[in-house]
Amino acid sequence: MTLQQFLLILRARYKVALLTLLVTVATTLIISLLLPKQYTASASVVLDVKSPDPVSGLMLQGLMTPSYMATQLDIINSDRTAKAVVKALRMDESPIMRERWEAATQGKGQMIDWIANSLQKTLDAKPSRESNVINISFTLTDPDFSAAVANAFAQAYISVNLDLRLAPARQYASFFDEQTKAARSKLEKAQQALSDYQQKNGITSADDRLDYETAKLNETSSQLTGIQGQTTDSQSKRQNAKADTVAEVMQSPLINGLKSDIARLDAKLTESNVNLGKNHPQTQRTEAELSTLRAQLDAETRKITSSIETTYQVSKQREQQLQGALGAQKTRVLVLNKQRDELNVLRRDIESAQRTFESMSMRASQSNIESQTNQTNIAILNPASAPTESSRPRVVLNVLLAVFLGTLLGVGLALTLELLNRRVRSAQDMADALCLPVLGSISSARGMLKHVTQRTLTQTATPKAPA
Repeated sequence: MTLQQFLLILRARYKVALLTLLVTVATTLIISLLLPKQYTASASVVLDVKSPDPVSGLMLQGLMTPSYMATQLDIINSDRTAKAVVKALRMDESPIMRERWEAATQGKGQMIDWIANSLQKTLDAKPSRESNVINISFTLTDPDFSAAVANAFAQAYISVNLDLRLAPARQYASFFDEQTKAARSKLEKAQQALSDYQQKNGITSADDRLDYETAKLNETSSQLTGIQGQTTDSQSKRQNAKADTVAEVMQSPLINGLKSDIARLDAKLTESNVNLGKNHPQTQRTEAELSTLRAQLDAETRKITSSIETTYQVSKQREQQLQGALGAQKTRVLVLNKQRDELNVLRRDIESAQRTFESMSMRASQSNIESQTNQTNIAILNPASAPTESSRPRVVLNVLLAVFLGTLLGVGLALTLELLNRRVRSAQDMADALCLPVLGSISSARGMLKHVTQRTLTQTATPKAPA
């Protein structure tokens, strides 16, 4: 179909198209005027996504993600929020709402679910462009009630958002409370084990006691070393065959004095033997004195050697005693070392249990605070007020849409009627219908008759000149 054919069809069927347009516009206008007026109330809430968490002081990175705003819109449109609005406005207690519910569902299902679904149908939540503000709009025939419902949705959204945030915190608080009790019990058991071990072994201060016993062990070892040296020295002197070469004998003043006296008397005896003879009383007296001094020297030498033997025996006995004491002290120190190691193990158990208890206690305290907080990052920016002008129906917009739609319907109806009853509107239509070339065309007879009629009327109206 060419543009010329389309225009010829519209020219021939313009009355049908015009009538369709008028009927569509008139119907739309009447319906728009008869529909009850609806009022839309809007409440605005703002989301703070930059402030840190008031309890932990940490910046929540999840608030900055693009899906956060979409999640908030889903929360506003959720059944939980709608049910909270129903309960807040006590709509489930209204007899009128009960009658409507029974009439619509014959009493099937839950009344609160039906009311919540009805509210969701006229709820509109949209975020502002390039901002963290969400506009919550609600439309009803009652302007005051629409404002009340919009404000109720804003408040319910804040409450549900806070509940969703606190629910995990409550679970964490319960979990950490149980863990804190278990950690406290473990710490008490570790402390009791340490106390029982100290009482069983009579330990008051393991480190001081071990230091004392270690010092005593070192002292005993030093004494044993000294006694062993004395024993070795006494044994070497004891085994020496010549007593004159013993240091004690050589260093004794009495023996040295006796040796001097003996040497002097021996010289005197020799002189007496030469001058006086062996039988001289003086020579014999000198021999008697010399014998006495030698006997005394031997006695003193035997005393010193006897004292060396006694010293050796005493040193040997003392060495044996110190060796026994050293062995016992070593055993005691080893026992104390073992006890100290066991005490260190018990103390490390207490320290580990203490750290676990402190960590769990801190987390439990923080979780309890988080579970009890009533702070949220959402605030009502602009509460809804009762609108003074209706938002629906939009008469002007509806009429404009009706004009557009009526035009399309009129054109479509004209084309449909033309297709059902095809007419020859032009020479091209005749050529298409007969599949023959057009040799010529004449004007419309209606136009020729109209031209002839006008000439006749003109001649009749012109008066003739008198003869």
